[in-house]
Amino acid sequence: ATRTKSADVERADSGIGQMPARKWRNRASETLSSLQAWEAHRPCTDCGERDLPVETDVQNCNQRRADLCEKCRKRRTERKESVLEFVNTEASYGEDLRIIKEEFYLPMQAAGLLSQEQLLGIFSNIQELIDLNENFLEILQEEIDQAFDQGDDDLMTVCIGEIFLEFVNMLPAFQTYCLQQSSSVNMLNALEKEKELLRIFLNVSQNDNTALRRMNLRSFLMAPLQRVTKYPLLLSRIIKATTEYHPDHGSLREAKSRIESHLEHINMKTKQEGNTWTLRSFRQDSKKKREVINIEMRETALKTVGWLREETRFVMEGSLQLAQPPDGQWVKKGSKTLKFQNMQVLLLVNVKRVSESSLESAEPGPVKDAVLVLIRDKNNGKFHLLREPLRLSNCIVSTDPDCDDTFELIEIRREAFVFRDSDRARTHHWFRQIRRYSRELGSWKKRRNALPNIMISTPHTRP
Repeated sequence: ATRTKSADVERADSGIGQMPARKWRNRASETLSSLQAWEAHRPCTDCGERDLPVETDVQNCNQRRADLCEKCRKRRTERKESVLEFVNTEASYGEDLRIIKEEFYLPMQAAGLLSQEQLLGIFSNIQELIDLNENFLEILQEEIDQAFDQGDDDLMTVCIGEIFLEFVNMLPAFQTYCLQQSSSVNMLNALEKEKELLRIFLNVSQNDNTALRRMNLRSFLMAPLQRVTKYPLLLSRIIKATTEYHPDHGSLREAKSRIESHLEHINMKTKQEGNTWTLRSFRQDSKKKREVINIEMRETALKTVGWLREETRFVMEGSLQLAQPPDGQWVKKGSKTLKFQNMQVLLLVNVKRVSESSLESAEPGPVKDAVLVLIRDKNNGKFHLLREPLRLSNCIVSTDPDCDDTFELIEIRREAFVFRDSDRARTHHWFRQIRRYSRELGSWKKRRNALPNIMISTPHTRP
């Protein structure tokens, strides 16, 4: 009987009294209210603001979008639209290039309406532009598809700026086409007046070929010029909709600056050639002027060495002071007796391509050659070479610990040069880069570790 009574009064709760249990429930309720209040004013994941709208339907709301303020939601929408516009207009531009080739170039070639030289004069490097567009568009589309596959509906992981900089080698191709545009149109006009069959073909194509949208050949030939001038506008729109904390923000600005500099350079070249037309003008500042000068110097260097553009890498470029010491003046190379002159110097390497791609994004192979191009400061609007390029495979690069603000480059059996930069750190950087390629190239250096010896015929003496 006693055991039964004990069982009847056995407690079934956790042992916490009514007062502690009530306080616990009140505290849990307060915590839940605090969490709900924080949820209602949580910071935006893009800008950090706390003006997010309160979501009523928690189950149906998109948590990723709920973490954004209204301003950032609009910005992401604008950025997505800008990115898609960039890709879609690139695809439309590629379609116009395809029409130029398949509806004009190939039929005119097959019918023998024009000679190969005349076709080249009218259509210029259109095939190069087609190849670049196809590769560029393929990478862009892959990035878009990958973003959607990963659930990135806003395309925040798509970095247009980085992709554009990887394909920056297409800008010289645009330049080649633009500079020949005036002569191409003049040749087309002259041939159309001269050849009746050509005139009939162009008229029939425009009126009867639905793929041409009733546009003539001249309109399609303007597509590359219109595209290259639209790049800065499209990039500006993406930049405006991209927060400065986005990883692609810096690349977008650099890409915009690069294309604007190339457009200014194209305008400068057209004026030099006596053409009256120019591309859309952009405001110049000191940085843009410097970039335009660099583009012109690279063209001069490439023309001098005769390398393919896609196999050339510009390691360093800039202004250096140069002096040529007299015989036996190695010890005094830092003395005031040496006369230094300002010189534009470019360090170029010739890289063997691993793949057939002509883009800068292609994986570089081993270095085949390296040269130092010395260009005098601009005179009468043109650059002039000081001498033929210095091939580093035939040079010794040395420095003197007693004079660490200069370094010497000796061309075997020929001349010696002393270089320095206004900044000592830059001087050391130039020295390390030049010495690196000097040691890598040349079989005799590999045996001698790039050190001079008595077998080298040179008038210079060492202490």
